[in-house]
Amino acid sequence: TGAISSLQRQMEIQESELRRIRSERDFLQKQLRGQEVQLQTMCDRFCSLTEEQRQEEVTMMMEEMNINLQQVVAEQESQLAEQNKLISELQETIRQLRAEVVTTRLQLLKHKQTQKEMQSQVEALQHKELQTRVALEHMSSKFERYRNKIIQTVFSAEGSQDPVAELTDNEVLEAMQ
Repeated sequence: TGAISSLQRQMEIQESELRRIRSERDFLQKQLRGQEVQLQTMCDRFCSLTEEQRQEEVTMMMEEMNINLQQVVAEQESQLAEQNKLISELQETIRQLRAEVVTTRLQLLKHKQTQKEMQSQVEALQHKELQTRVALEHMSSKFERYRNKIIQTVFSAEGSQDPVAELTDNEVLEAMQ
């Protein structure tokens, strides 16, 4: 989950950068519109001059505007190319991050499935252990009853002596023989 969160944060940062670049592009387009408005204002001013003055001034203004516009267009094309390159890089990064998120989620699901299987095996082993303990207790109880019966039988026979201390299994076997 930490890796997924990290990847999601990276993806959000990349998307934020993408939004910033788009807003810069919109700003440059607004600037271009503003220059178009200035050009229209100049054109209106020229309409009020005499024809000859108009032609000279229009020619000079057009040349000047043309140079300025060429510079602006060159700058904007350069910025647009950079932004498009950055957008492509960001989109590729986003695709990679999404792929990593999917891979990480799949791995997480596999780990959870493995954990469930292991938990199931542990529970089965615990159940078997409990059954084995119960069987062992039962067998121990039977063995102890059988041993007690052997001791009673051996020491209740004629001519046998009662034990003075607790007997070991070997002593019981010798007495029985």
